[in-house]
Amino acid sequence: MTITNFNLFIAGILSTIAAVLHILIIFGGAAWYEFFGAGEKMVKMAEAGSYYPSVVTALIAIVLFIWGLYAFSGAGLVKNLPFMKFFLIAISAIYLCRALAGIAYYVVINGDDLFMLYSSLVCLMFAFVYILGTIQIYGNI
Repeated sequence: MTITNFNLFIAGILSTIAAVLHILIIFGGAAWYEFFGAGEKMVKMAEAGSYYPSVVTALIAIVLFIWGLYAFSGAGLVKNLPFMKFFLIAISAIYLCRALAGIAYYVVINGDDLFMLYSSLVCLMFAFVYILGTIQIYGNI
């Protein structure tokens, strides 16, 4: 198969990288949760040996892997997945909402939380490539 949509190809790579990073955070333990801004509660639970942070992080990784698959499908690298138009629009919207909500949080509530700003800008970049790629194939799916 060949790449038919470069933006969705990049989107798939980005979501897959994010998924792998979440898996690495599980293995990295509490220090990694803290470094990547998971919040004090998650860090403390990870330090205490709770399974909760690992389960939540693994579920996020699974979702991100699935989103990557939908992007790769839209890029022509994976067989067309069911409800592709719906999912590509939904994924684009979720990344965009996360980005805008995080930026608003940073600006209005907590201007000291640089992790929130940086992660929101990353989500904005993800949203951008998903939106561009989805627009390019919208009439074809």
